[in-house]
Amino acid sequence: MNLSKLLVLLIFTSLVGFTACKKKEDGTARITVRLIDGPGDYEEVNIDIQDVQIKASDDNGENGWTSLDGVKTGVYDLLTLTGGLEAVLADAEIPAGRVSQIRLVLGSNNTLKVNGQTVDLTTPSAQQSGLKINLNTDLADGVTYSVLLDFDAARSIVATGSGKYNLKPVIKAVAEATSGAIKGLVDPKEAAPAVHAIKDADTTSAYANDSGEFLIKGLDAGVYKVVFEPKTGYDTKTVDNVEVIVGEVKDMGTVAISKK
Repeated sequence: MNLSKLLVLLIFTSLVGFTACKKKEDGTARITVRLIDGPGDYEEVNIDIQDVQIKASDDNGENGWTSLDGVKTGVYDLLTLTGGLEAVLADAEIPAGRVSQIRLVLGSNNTLKVNGQTVDLTTPSAQQSGLKINLNTDLADGVTYSVLLDFDAARSIVATGSGKYNLKPVIKAVAEATSGAIKGLVDPKEAAPAVHAIKDADTTSAYANDSGEFLIKGLDAGVYKVVFEPKTGYDTKTVDNVEVIVGEVKDMGTVAISKK
């Protein structure tokens, strides 16, 4: 093989590899971050939350953190988040794939109310960049997840004497899928249909893209009727009994659309 042919082969191989890597990262998942707490022996535990970030990579460095869109910043009294009550900190769409950690970034307005007195909660310097919590969850394209942050107030407050207290947060994170999805490929792609997933009185819709691929996101568990409404010149098609399972993406494979 001469040098020019070898160079062409290497370039082609690199492009194929790059395309494959790109494709694996395509798609988005949706996460809702919720904050809860257990009972504590204080009157108030007020935590100043300024940001919620996620990290896709597994390294322990500071690179790779991304702030979620629409974080509801402010001071939260953890003791009001018991008995089934919760606070939604963020509801955002993020790239599908691995999420290794989630981080709460705190402000300076953290206080404790005890015996009718409000005192400052001191945050150790090592935690001022944010509270890192391991998540280690794979998020599927088109699926919605609830990330529950269980902030243990009782174990997170440390009395240091002389009426002073430190905040050393103890937080557990659990991610749970709350929806499923339906995907597939329309043939021919030129039919360009709107695709409707119908269950009882609920309808969720999406459009096939230029390649004929479609993905209907955020579906509750159940059995759906999927209706394909293509552009003029093609017949409408209905597929019954398409089952959706929470946390999974149902692949309908290739769906043939007939010309009129």
